[in-house]
Amino acid sequence: MPTIKTQTEALLELRRSEVPRGVSYAHPIFAAKARGAKIWDVEGNEYLDWVGGIGVLNTGHNHPRVVRAVQEQLERFIHTCFQVTMYEPYLRLAETLNRLAPGDTPRKTIFLTTGAEAVENAVKIARAYTKRPAVISFAHSFHGRTLLGMSLTGKASYYKQNFGPFAPEIYQAPFPYPYRGWDSAKALEGLHELFHNQVDPGQVAALILEPVQGEGGFIPAPFDFVRELRRLADEHGILLIADEIQSGFGRTGKMFAMEHTGVAADMITVAKSLAGGLPLSGVIGRAEVMDAPDPGGLGGTYAGNPLACATALAVLEVFEEEKLLEKSQRLGKQLEDGLSKIQSKFSPVVGEQRGLGAMRAIELVKDSATKEPAPELAQKVVEEARARGLLLLKAGMHTNCIRVLVPLVAGEKEVERGLGILTESLEAALR
Repeated sequence: MPTIKTQTEALLELRRSEVPRGVSYAHPIFAAKARGAKIWDVEGNEYLDWVGGIGVLNTGHNHPRVVRAVQEQLERFIHTCFQVTMYEPYLRLAETLNRLAPGDTPRKTIFLTTGAEAVENAVKIARAYTKRPAVISFAHSFHGRTLLGMSLTGKASYYKQNFGPFAPEIYQAPFPYPYRGWDSAKALEGLHELFHNQVDPGQVAALILEPVQGEGGFIPAPFDFVRELRRLADEHGILLIADEIQSGFGRTGKMFAMEHTGVAADMITVAKSLAGGLPLSGVIGRAEVMDAPDPGGLGGTYAGNPLACATALAVLEVFEEEKLLEKSQRLGKQLEDGLSKIQSKFSPVVGEQRGLGAMRAIELVKDSATKEPAPELAQKVVEEARARGLLLLKAGMHTNCIRVLVPLVAGEKEVERGLGILTESLEAALR
């Protein structure tokens, strides 16, 4: 008698036969519906979502205002291409972001579709403005999966594989990682060595950094490090690009993570939680810098899609009306306290809990004395948590970090329950 497959088993079989294995998955489940900070799979199982579409859903799944904005724009028109027939939502969203972005100089914004596109366009604009070729990124960084995005990314495994040769005139400097012995002074020493040995600063168009590294393991850039980068950039006529694709839109307790540092970047790349789940990205920058490319040099067929722009305006209204930045600050404190307790309880294997605001992670090691990464333990924790109804995601150079990207709309009791499940999952993984 043939075995009756569950719906999940049947879909996994279909996936194996129809989708390339290079598209990985964190959880062997299929979503059926989602609301707020929860997901239900096709078998009816309920999960607390601490992944948020990888930082895309700061306003949660299917926020009513977001859904309404999509529906209303859908009835007007879906697509015209902004370079052909313009539309007001694009302009209003640019106007709003130019006002919100840190800095006291006039700003302009271009919209695109993906985070990688935003990074690519920021580099194009930097090169057009400075008339220089080189770009410096940092170790442990992630800037996308396109050729230039991979070239900038400071992690070879998974992302680079055998996809080269990579884009030229890309250089990498050390990033401060105090837990691993790299403080600001040591990282800056590495940058100066790069200037002396590999690329003259007079040839560098831009420095690009994540104020809090995402895929690298939720490592915040020390504020003194960012301030010194700003000083060096000004000294050498280099542009500073802040990649806020994962850290932006309230994740750290401020609209942009750079606000914590007191430093204004020349350009900010944004995406993820900008449009509540719809594909939209952008580059916000100093007006004179953004105007460097000639007409026709920027754009894209789907760039700044009207559905996504209208939705992003609704997302920003939700931030204001529901005081999401204040909620984010409270959430960040709750997570920091909860993860600190977990670190104390499991001190031999939880080497560090870190982050900025609600963008937090724990780093798992085999022993806190040696700090040897424990990726197998991290995977077991993810599996144990899923079995208990909590979806988590790994990060870090050795995939030994558990990151937290719970939607900012999650309730205090939901978050407490999630911290409890994480504690239980660590206990089970260590048995």
